[in-house]
Amino acid sequence: MFDDFKVLPRGEDDVEYLPILSVDDEAAHKKITFDSVLPILPLRNTVLFPGVVLPITVGRDKSIKAVNAAYRHDKILGVVSQKEVDVEEPLPADLNTMGTAARIVKRMKMPDGSTTVILQGVRKIQVKEFLDEGAYLRATVDEIAEDRMEGHMELDALISTLRDLATNIVRMSPNIPSEAAIVVRNIESSEFLVHFIASNLNISLKEKQQILEVPGILDRAKLVLQFLAKEHEMLDLKDKIQTKVRSDIEKQQRDYFLSQQLKTIQEELGHGDALEKELERLRSKAATKKWDAKVAKAFNRELEKLQRINPAAAEYSVILNYLDTLLELPWNDVTKDNFDLGRAQKVLDQDHYGLEKIKDRILEYLAVLKLKGDMKSPILCFVGPPGVGKTSLGRSIARALNRKYVRMSLGGLHDEAEIRGHRKTYIGAMPGRIVQNLKKVHTSNPVFILDEIDKVGSDFRGDPSSALLEVLDPEQNSAFYDNYLELEYDLSKVLFIATANSLNTIQPALRDRMEIIMVDGYSVEEKVQIGKSYLVPKQRQLHGLKAADVRISEKTLEVLVMDYTRESGVRELD
Repeated sequence: MFDDFKVLPRGEDDVEYLPILSVDDEAAHKKITFDSVLPILPLRNTVLFPGVVLPITVGRDKSIKAVNAAYRHDKILGVVSQKEVDVEEPLPADLNTMGTAARIVKRMKMPDGSTTVILQGVRKIQVKEFLDEGAYLRATVDEIAEDRMEGHMELDALISTLRDLATNIVRMSPNIPSEAAIVVRNIESSEFLVHFIASNLNISLKEKQQILEVPGILDRAKLVLQFLAKEHEMLDLKDKIQTKVRSDIEKQQRDYFLSQQLKTIQEELGHGDALEKELERLRSKAATKKWDAKVAKAFNRELEKLQRINPAAAEYSVILNYLDTLLELPWNDVTKDNFDLGRAQKVLDQDHYGLEKIKDRILEYLAVLKLKGDMKSPILCFVGPPGVGKTSLGRSIARALNRKYVRMSLGGLHDEAEIRGHRKTYIGAMPGRIVQNLKKVHTSNPVFILDEIDKVGSDFRGDPSSALLEVLDPEQNSAFYDNYLELEYDLSKVLFIATANSLNTIQPALRDRMEIIMVDGYSVEEKVQIGKSYLVPKQRQLHGLKAADVRISEKTLEVLVMDYTRESGVRELD
């Protein structure tokens, strides 16, 4: 708004000039009469409104001749705007038919040959017919008289709103001089205030022409108010954006200044170099991690907190341990699987004698994993008496797949925090044993043996069996929540295998999440062959003996089995 305020260039002034009429002097305006045929001055990029004073630089030959002709006659000419601003030599078809009759207040001839004229709009005119006689453009026009409607209540309310909005825009715009607000406040004529604001609105030429063509000052004031409100809203939004950007920059500068002060204080205390090295170690290690955006955000947040804490504070070690735990966890680090089923068969036969049905089921299980390529498959649970090889079957599966092997004994477990971890606000807090074991093996897809799952207890500290429900559910364990991490960890890549001696003490909901595979006891013949092929060589090696040093016959082994080791497994025989 008010973009047309400018300093006029100095030129050769005419001796005679007309005074600018006060817009409130209605009698003076009524005295101004003009012919029905007027010289026409086309305006390229603006619209002249009645009462408004506008300096115009005239450069086109026809326009200069029209100004000179009007100046010599009665100093009145018709001013109309072009429909398109890029037309150099407008024809009658290129001009709007609604315009303004204007008085030439002053004419100045410039050194470059152009003419600058100061015009004051008098009244609206309607062009009836353009008359082009060659030297300049003329037209027959009709004067459009309008009621000024002073004292109309709705118009008074509109004018008051326009005045307030215009004043606010002047205040919000640094490029508009503050004197413009005084000008707006001192304009008493409703019609001139509407025209003055419309003339200075930051809108297109077509929109200004639209305002001029609206009949009646009341409707014209409403349209001007719409454009002015839109401009005020744009300025308000621009001011909010600039304020936000400025506050963000100020916050960044403030944070930088405070961090430099903190760094200086820590150096004075002797902690600066050690803290900086520790922070650099954490940053460099974090740059190599393959974690997702949520984990990275949590890590950076805690790292920023660590940077502001004195190393002597108790909270420093808590945050440092938490960050080290995040860095040591294998978030998306996995080992490559070997799904060679022939090799898996050989590994199982090397490690276990008999158990043909169980081996076949394990091979079927591995074949499905090979086809599916993910871990959303049933959790195997080997159930049988002690010593029949349940745990060692899990170790053989890990060796067959070329995966890391983890064993976690659940016997006598009572505290739910052993599974889900402790909140890190507690003294001595640590992650749950699931997460701890993954941290030890440095991979997210080990073979994880949950040993003695039937011996999990429960008391006032919680029910670990209920916590295991999420761990062993393939539909849920992709977002396992550990209380210490306060983040979700993906356990879906882990191959969980449970072992138990009895199904009676396993929680029903937990039992439903597993595929039960019964591992029965061995026959006498199987025990003899196990002793001959596995146990005797094992014990010779443990005792530092060679094959020639000691021999045990099958008859001796059969006596040991029949008379001394009446058990389902082979642990006592071993």
